Amino acid sequence: MKSFIIAFSFLLFFSFAHSVLAVGAGTSNTCPKDQVCLNNPLANPDGTNPGIPDLIARVIKGALGVVGSIALAMIIWGGFTWMTAAGSSERVTKGRDIVLYAALGLIAIFSAYAILKFIFDTLGKTSS
Repeated sequence: MKSFIIAFSFLLFFSFAHSVLAVGAGTSNTCPKDQVCLNNPLANPDGTNPGIPDLIARVIKGALGVVGSIALAMIIWGGFTWMTAAGSSERVTKGRDIVLYAALGLIAIFSAYAILKFIFDTLGKTSS
């Protein structure tokens, strides 16, 4: 269990590290010399402020990415448990169940993403 917590901590660290390092990537030199200017990290690539549906979509995409990473880690953990069962039918069943439920979770995650994408695309088309 201790190794799972360490692996999960590394997974969280590396999944959020790129977000923190990318904040300064969009800096511009339009700030006057006498002032301190802060960039909007939520701004669209063209510099405009996003609307509420855009922010919700970004949060959902980020959450689905994290949950998908956890499901992948669980598939790896279940496969490791299954491979190291050494003939123990109890551990084989445990590993197989972990892989099965993680795969079902991935199917649910992809289905949720598809449904939400359809809803946001439909809402976007009706409002314009």
